[in-house]
Amino acid sequence: MDMANDTTPDGFILLGFSDNPRLEIILFVVVSIFYMVTLVGNITIIVLSHLDSHLHTPMYFLLTQLSFLDLCFTTSCIPQMLVNLWGPDKTISYLGCAAQLYIFLGLGTAECVLLLVMAFDRYIAVCRPLHYVVIMHPKLCQKLALLVWTSGIFGSLVHSPTTMKLPFCHHHQVDDFVCEVPALIRLACGDTRINELQTSVIGAIFLMVPLLLILVSYSHIAWAVLAIQSQEGRSKAFRTCSSHLVVVFLFYCSVTAAYIQPRSHFSQKRGKFLSLFYTVVTPTLNPLIYTLRNRDVKGALKRLFGKNKMARE
Repeated sequence: MDMANDTTPDGFILLGFSDNPRLEIILFVVVSIFYMVTLVGNITIIVLSHLDSHLHTPMYFLLTQLSFLDLCFTTSCIPQMLVNLWGPDKTISYLGCAAQLYIFLGLGTAECVLLLVMAFDRYIAVCRPLHYVVIMHPKLCQKLALLVWTSGIFGSLVHSPTTMKLPFCHHHQVDDFVCEVPALIRLACGDTRINELQTSVIGAIFLMVPLLLILVSYSHIAWAVLAIQSQEGRSKAFRTCSSHLVVVFLFYCSVTAAYIQPRSHFSQKRGKFLSLFYTVVTPTLNPLIYTLRNRDVKGALKRLFGKNKMARE
């Protein structure tokens, strides 16, 4: 049985799929492509929301926050992931692992709260359209954004220190691509019941409570949509909410599956694929969902390229 190390380790080894070098080469190419699409897609949304006056609305202010958050989230882990996938060196320093964990947890928590705030925005837009401008005024949007980022900092500061103080086994091999809570708990050789309880409590507060409130808000939205008489009105309301619903589904399904039972057999065997999904795939799909399914963003792109074409002529 592995013995715990009482001293602070110099670093960790992120195993990933080190037992399958061919798969790692394939993953390197796939993750690189996804990362480039993530950068281009999210930066495009941020630039469009800033330049196009038609997008100076609460919905696109919050969407900009999501894009910026996804940029930070992926950049905090994917470059290190690509380095580990490319060569035999899988090491990460203790401080690097701690920093990755702090940022990873903070941004993940912030995204949970941001998706709830975006659901509140959609609720006001559909259920109280006449009061939308009055309720969702710029100062409230700024306060909501502050709440999102403060929640992320709080969640990370509460959870990260206790995780990094675990009595890690001497081999320091993290069976994952990134330094995240479930993988680090599996690495511990001592009693982790407090950490698992803390994970459950934090998960309940920042995962399940926002998800429950999102479902409640969309139940009200569904009733409001059904009450709309015209087919055009229903279609417009559906388009307003569908993109956000898809993003919520993708994010919560993968994160909840990974964090509900951090030491379970399911998490140990398939957790790496879940990590890949919510660190690589979801941030890539978010901007695509909002651009491909959104007429306002498509219109902004056409206006931007139209202006550039006229300027060249």
